[in-house]
Amino acid sequence: MTHSDFIPYGKQSISDDDIAEVVRVLKSDFLTQGPSVTGFEQAIAERVGAQFAIAGNSATSILHLACLALGVGAGDRVWTSPNTFIASANCARYCGAEVDFVDIDPRTYNLSAEKLEEKLISAKRLNTLPKVVIPVHFAGQSCDMEAIHHLSQAYGFAIIEDASHAIGGQYKGHPIGDCRYSDICVFSFHPVKIITSAEGGMAVTNSTKLAKHIRTHAQQGTTKASDELTQSPGDWYYEQHTLGFNYRMTEMQAALGLSQLSRLDQFIEKRHQQFKYYEKLLKDFPITLPFQAEDTHSSLHLYPILLPEHNKAARKGVFEVLRHAGIGTQVHYIPVHTQPYYQTLGFQLGDFPVAEDYYSRTLSLPLFADLTTAQQERVALILKHALIANRVMSA
Repeated sequence: MTHSDFIPYGKQSISDDDIAEVVRVLKSDFLTQGPSVTGFEQAIAERVGAQFAIAGNSATSILHLACLALGVGAGDRVWTSPNTFIASANCARYCGAEVDFVDIDPRTYNLSAEKLEEKLISAKRLNTLPKVVIPVHFAGQSCDMEAIHHLSQAYGFAIIEDASHAIGGQYKGHPIGDCRYSDICVFSFHPVKIITSAEGGMAVTNSTKLAKHIRTHAQQGTTKASDELTQSPGDWYYEQHTLGFNYRMTEMQAALGLSQLSRLDQFIEKRHQQFKYYEKLLKDFPITLPFQAEDTHSSLHLYPILLPEHNKAARKGVFEVLRHAGIGTQVHYIPVHTQPYYQTLGFQLGDFPVAEDYYSRTLSLPLFADLTTAQQERVALILKHALIANRVMSA
């Protein structure tokens, strides 16, 4: 097998136009703090219907700033999904807050609104309610944000949507990111996401106050805005008003992201075509295929399958057969509460059984814009061999 035969689970799609835009910026006067970042921010805000967008060097950085903007600190509690990348929880720990988790819905693999309500009822009785809840739109499909927002009004917590997987998706006919059900929404532009800026993230919000806080803290806590300065000796002058971070996005990243954004709908349409073809190829396999709720239009970042519960021990063998044959399957995700760091904080196996069961049986199959039907057919063929070899499926 050559490197060119390997099919990764996710991969960026870079066009000549993307390259030309990056080269244009490299030849310009600005490699950072220039017009491309501003243009990318404005385009994202317009695309999702939010009033403000603030770019950063990663979604992890932006999640950190979102927590800070909502006043998260020592003694506060932040809840999120155990079925996510560790950044969704780490962002609260960076602020000194306690983290807890809410188990997932067994069909969507998203944070369960029903489990959230149960936990909130108990937390109110114990006086341990969260300051912020971070629903994660796993694989590009929105959580039940209307229900979660209703609970936020009843129990007094703020909401950060972790939409790292979900740029271009919709919920109840509206763009994910319009913040009608949240305070802040965060996107990721990592290379395996729907569009990429190589590395990068973006916060969107409808709050002037939150937008200002995030932007200031992304730029070392400094400002040059004339209405915010205590004095104005000249155009060179700036002031630091708080302790911030260097979380800025570069001009090259923004140029790439802005160019990619023009193909967002095309990328998502391709993913939906691939999703439907996988359904056709895999419909007779003894596995659970991804579920799509009627009120969502997923951006389809991932294609996770589940092995039968009685065959969960075969997952490692199936994984190894696929990998050996050049299929870059992956597992999304190891439940955050099972990580050694979080176990030192008191979490243990059994705390969130639905997420743990999902993890024990899942594999993500390749899904990306340039995936061909021939490659999907190869994935299905090798998956069939892997299931037969591991006695999950009869020959």
